[in-house]
Amino acid sequence: MAGAVASVAEPAGPGGAPLGEMVPMGVPVGLGGLGRGAGPTREVIRLENVTKVYRNGVLSVAALRGVSFSIDEGEYVSIMGPSGSGKSTLMHILGCLDVPTGGRYWLGGEDVGDMDEIALADIRNRRIGFVFQQFNLLASMTAWRNVELPLIYAGVGRSDRRQRAIEALERVGLGDRIQHRPGELSGGQQQRVAVARALVGNPDLILADEPTGALDSQSADDVMQLMSDLHAAGRTLVVITHNIEVATAAERVISIRDGMLAPSVQVSGDPTAHPAPEVVR
Repeated sequence: MAGAVASVAEPAGPGGAPLGEMVPMGVPVGLGGLGRGAGPTREVIRLENVTKVYRNGVLSVAALRGVSFSIDEGEYVSIMGPSGSGKSTLMHILGCLDVPTGGRYWLGGEDVGDMDEIALADIRNRRIGFVFQQFNLLASMTAWRNVELPLIYAGVGRSDRRQRAIEALERVGLGDRIQHRPGELSGGQQQRVAVARALVGNPDLILADEPTGALDSQSADDVMQLMSDLHAAGRTLVVITHNIEVATAAERVISIRDGMLAPSVQVSGDPTAHPAPEVVR
């Protein structure tokens, strides 16, 4: 699936509620997810006029300048921009790793803008599954032990943790690798373990930061197919990237430049190969 559309949402009140339980879906690798079309579409993310200013003494740097958009349940969205565009700052705010200087941010219907560190940590564990460029797996732990970590922090019992971790690994095609440590897995397999870890808590949002950046081309293709499978299963995905091929695998592209949503982006050196995205307002 490929698309390239930048979306700028009109201000509106927060929407959405905690998403439903995982439902098995008939996709190639058995990925369970939230079914789409079972009821009214709900917003998972809404940003309204979000700003972020970093201050160092008398110097101030505006990393985000009035960013507004929304992402609905089940959408597959990429956020694309060059270095220094503000996309990393935006990812930190979406992932509740930082808070806006101004504006509002709702995640699954909860206003997270004024939460303290403890509340933000709880939101991260309950509502967001992270996938990082460098996998961030613990080398001494087996695949299933790595996958169960979010459940430990959530207070899930030991036997339930193991069962859910193994089920998550089976969903990403690694049911025969549950006892392997990261050093015994390829880069693509390690990223699949990371995706399983992101899925195991049944979060509202999968947030992937350059998920193919450390992979060879074949492994990158495999991971992007997995992302498509997750989308087909009804998962809500946001991928942060500077790679146009990764970005246009999503159904919608949000382009950011100089801390603002760009009206358009040329997705190839050849404009006829990939037309610039239309702005939907």
